[in-house]
Amino acid sequence: MGRTVWIEGAFAAVSALLIALATIMTYVFSIGDASFVVVFYGAAFLIGGFHKAREGIADTMKARTLNVEILMMLAAFAAFAVGNYSEAAVLIMIFAISGVMETFANARSEKELTNLLDLAPSKAILYEDGKETEIALQAVEVGMLVLVKAGQKVPVDGVIEHGTTHIDQAAITGEFVPAHKTIGDKVYAGALNFDGAIVVRASKTADESVVQKIIAFVEQARQDRPQSHSAIKRFERVYVYVVIALALLFMTVPPLLGWLDAETAFYRGIIVLVVGSPCALVASVAPAMLGGLSNASKSRILIKGGSHLETIRTIRTVIFDKTGTVTTGKPKVDALVLDPNQPYPQAMVYAIVLSLEKSSNHPLAHALVSYLEKQAFHMEIETREVSGVGMEAEVDKKLWRVGRFQGTGDAVLLEQMQQARQSGASIVSIVCDDHLLGYAAITDTLREGITDIAAELRSLGIRTVMVTGDHEASAAAVAKQLGIDAFVGECLPHDKTEILMAERRAHGPVMMIGDGINDAPALAQADIGIAMGSATDVSLETSDIVFIDDDLSHLEYVFVLARRMHTIIRQNIALSVGVIAVLMMANVFGLIRLPTGVLAHELSTIAVILNSLRMLIR
Repeated sequence: MGRTVWIEGAFAAVSALLIALATIMTYVFSIGDASFVVVFYGAAFLIGGFHKAREGIADTMKARTLNVEILMMLAAFAAFAVGNYSEAAVLIMIFAISGVMETFANARSEKELTNLLDLAPSKAILYEDGKETEIALQAVEVGMLVLVKAGQKVPVDGVIEHGTTHIDQAAITGEFVPAHKTIGDKVYAGALNFDGAIVVRASKTADESVVQKIIAFVEQARQDRPQSHSAIKRFERVYVYVVIALALLFMTVPPLLGWLDAETAFYRGIIVLVVGSPCALVASVAPAMLGGLSNASKSRILIKGGSHLETIRTIRTVIFDKTGTVTTGKPKVDALVLDPNQPYPQAMVYAIVLSLEKSSNHPLAHALVSYLEKQAFHMEIETREVSGVGMEAEVDKKLWRVGRFQGTGDAVLLEQMQQARQSGASIVSIVCDDHLLGYAAITDTLREGITDIAAELRSLGIRTVMVTGDHEASAAAVAKQLGIDAFVGECLPHDKTEILMAERRAHGPVMMIGDGINDAPALAQADIGIAMGSATDVSLETSDIVFIDDDLSHLEYVFVLARRMHTIIRQNIALSVGVIAVLMMANVFGLIRLPTGVLAHELSTIAVILNSLRMLIR
């Protein structure tokens, strides 16, 4: 991309130099009529217009319709054909310079995005029987051992078999501090190995790695275009023909009616082709959109495309999942209480609870496992998951359940549970054959600044809703603390989707924020789905936006970025349309010549591009 800018810039510079030499010959040495001066202008014309002509012809053949590049070429050829050599050459030269600036702006805007495309290495070192063999990355299969030396990038997702090191995996997980890794630890493709050689057993092929999914995510972002861009491109296809028709009218009607002589009318028709060209309008959206995506990427925010940035501006409601979004996602057990009159030994109850929860991927289950694994033994039992509720298993012909299950129990125990809920704790009940044996009270720390985030969203006129599988009393305590507009407790996964659709019907477009795994259906249904946490397979597939570093404070910035992009695009469109209107009217009354029209027209394009580059500012 940088090479393209330099090449286009060199062609534009040579064109400018040739025009300068021809101008000196004409006005200093008074040899403007000499044929070799015309050759200088002609060379400037051909060299300056080469890239834009090639681009215009290629796009015309692909889309089977004319475009702004062809429009400008027609104007330049017409000017050259009637002997306005200098004006034709200047037109092309300025058009080339604005093209270089647009290419530079797009390259600059895409910089952070394209950096992500370089995450993965292209080769791997196969480690077999103590021998090292360099192979293509695509040749690595699951189960193969690969050697990663200090200073090299990990080629595939896998598990360390030998060695200890520190790994920089900020691009993958958002951890800025290098993580200590040793035998048995997972590592991700694209992570940088700092200070020790390690042998990694591949757990996925290169194409299945998380980094390849990030690359696919970024590629989609680069290709995706907002509706405003698509609308302008459709408008361009029609408008080009309108400009050509207007130019022909300018060239033919005034002489027929005796208003202008044929030469003047033809000249003004050429000016119509130039000043009527929608160059600035066409450049109004793409640089701003790419700048927004790149800016977000620099802040550890992956956005799947410009259309999503455009949609964010329309969001009226933000739905937060509680665990891992409103809270840190690191719950801990505050109390594990058993009914003193329950008939089973404590060790047996703990063992069954541990064995059931080890089969679950819910954060509350992880908290219970961490709490119990040092004080209970694991039992080999066949577990079943009750979706959205918990885990169950039959032990000695009795049905044991752990999760959000109801059961009859001691009144004192039930009262203790209710008090824990009202204080904001999540309750995991332990039930055997519908009899409540006890419960675990689990709390999770609220994210730092979450109350400020909720307040900032309200100041933007956005409604906030929290959904959780917790009991209504626990949910109410947290919602009150946050100052959230509404909450819904005791939600099953499918309930979240129904709540989302109801909010959309009542208030308009909805954003859903969750962990990207347990909330996948709701994220997929939302107008904008945001996954918290590191870029995982599931979060990259189900969400429109990923906060890689797990920082919820990015949320306000995403809204600011979307609104800024919308404002800049509107400014660009207003400027480009306004300049075209003024120049067209000036041409009607004969107030401008071709060089003035070219300069004003291209300066408007440059102004639009420079305005779009403001999207890169944090």
